[in-house]
Amino acid sequence: MQQVLTAEQGQILQKERQLLGDLQVCLARLDAPDADLGLIRNALAQLEELFLMVVVGEFNAGKSAVINALLGQEYLAEGVVPTTSELVLIRHSDASEQPGADSGMAVRRLPVPWLQEVNLVDTPGTNAVIRQHQELTEHFVPRSDLVLFVTSADRPFSESERAFLQQIRDWGKKIVIVVNKIELLTTEAEQQEVLEFVRRNAHELLGVAPAIFAVSARLALEAKNSGESTEPTEGPRASSPTSLWQRSQFEPLEQYILDFLDAGERVRLQLSNPVGIAAALIANYQEVIRQRQSLLKGDFQALDAIDQQLAAYQNDMRRDFRYQSDRVDNVLYEMAERGDRFFDENLRITRVVELVNSERLRGEFERRVLADSSRAVERHVDELIDWLIERDYRQWQAVMEFIERRSLQHTDQMIGQVRGEFDFNRQNLLKSIGRSAQEVVDSYDREAEALKLAKDVQRAIIQTAAVEAGAIGLGAILVVILNTTFLDVTGVLGASALAALGLYVLPYRRQKVKAQLRARIGDLRRRLDTAITQQFESELTASVQRIREAVAPYTRFVRVEREKLETLAADLQNAESEWAGLRRRVEELAASHTPLPS
Repeated sequence: MQQVLTAEQGQILQKERQLLGDLQVCLARLDAPDADLGLIRNALAQLEELFLMVVVGEFNAGKSAVINALLGQEYLAEGVVPTTSELVLIRHSDASEQPGADSGMAVRRLPVPWLQEVNLVDTPGTNAVIRQHQELTEHFVPRSDLVLFVTSADRPFSESERAFLQQIRDWGKKIVIVVNKIELLTTEAEQQEVLEFVRRNAHELLGVAPAIFAVSARLALEAKNSGESTEPTEGPRASSPTSLWQRSQFEPLEQYILDFLDAGERVRLQLSNPVGIAAALIANYQEVIRQRQSLLKGDFQALDAIDQQLAAYQNDMRRDFRYQSDRVDNVLYEMAERGDRFFDENLRITRVVELVNSERLRGEFERRVLADSSRAVERHVDELIDWLIERDYRQWQAVMEFIERRSLQHTDQMIGQVRGEFDFNRQNLLKSIGRSAQEVVDSYDREAEALKLAKDVQRAIIQTAAVEAGAIGLGAILVVILNTTFLDVTGVLGASALAALGLYVLPYRRQKVKAQLRARIGDLRRRLDTAITQQFESELTASVQRIREAVAPYTRFVRVEREKLETLAADLQNAESEWAGLRRRVEELAASHTPLPS
């Protein structure tokens, strides 16, 4: 074909090859099935092949008879039951050869001159008993350049034929309708009535008026094989006995095909075929992209919802944490109040003798001021830890349930093309996140988590309070700190100090001791609050980070897929525009071609 192309045809051919290659890459990135990628491969191969004419129709419409009439001999079997059980590719050969096979099809090579320029395909009937007949035909028709649609004059345009013709229409094929067995209609009125019926229905279905020919393939073949014939009988140009040939009405169909398949029109049709295939595939995969983008939009909303949940979770935790930590503060505030009362009652002149006994004073201080403060603080800290762990556990449960609900949404609404690596990866990631969350929930050891967190708090308090680490347990640590506070505060109250300073300074010392006690308790409260708050923030951040890390693979998948789909959508849109331009250029190739009768 390359040798007979004009400059414009050559440019179109090269552009089609380029665009088909680009489309093949684009569809592969969309996980297109091999059947669709095969259409592109076939279209590329077909640009280097002969013109391809496909004959379709119901099994008893006389397809094989029409082909035999075109060939000039009864090369193909005919009958009232399906005689063509597979696709038959008919090619030229200098001598008739036995049927063979090529690419899964039966191949007949016949010594018919016009087959040098045209490959002919006979297909199983659209209503054949064997279901594979229709499936093979529906797969093969998209490769055709010209379709001869054969229907029978005794029952033209049946429902199955209408349905099949509609499929052919969707591929943008050039269709010629052949009404065979016209000899069954004995009057001109009957013939015109059938032709008008076919013409009206074809126009309604196809949107255009296709070329329609009423023929008798049986009479045409008889005419060509009759001894009355004076011309060669091996091809469509053969002449035949006048009576049979005229009655067959086959000559207009042959002339139409001959005119139609001259060099210019044949090339134009070959260049048109990839345009129709590309347009159908682009439209299909633009819908695929829209569906995937719709699904990913829902996934982004789900991820945003998780982010909002985590933000709300952190806000709620920080708000509720203040309530939990205030309970610890209240214990220390109450201890400070008891300390004020203790010193007001004990640092009096009337009790100066008792003040000299520091051991008794310490015992009273521990009993009345310290009381069970250390145990209360330890209890509240333990409760805070339990609260933190419980909320973390519940948040993991919430994420697990949310992801599980999301994984079940939209799956059944995706068209077949969408299912593939995209859906597989998406579902696997959702299931993986769900499994991770479920594993966390199932393996959550609250006692172990509480013990770990308590040790972390204890370690933080030891570091901020600068006490020896020998004390075991938070309560024991607090006892050490509080007793140290008592020694520091009461150290100024020794008997010798009182004697030296005089009794008149006792009220001053009482106020100073009270202030020092409040200062030391305040310092302890701040250190304890800092340690607990820092540990809380660390655990809260770690909890949220664990959830984000579990969701991160799916987040990355959604973002990468969105960017990929946006790129592919733009590529398909550009391809659609370029193919539309090619369609116009191909149509302009026919501007100088003489219109064929229809």
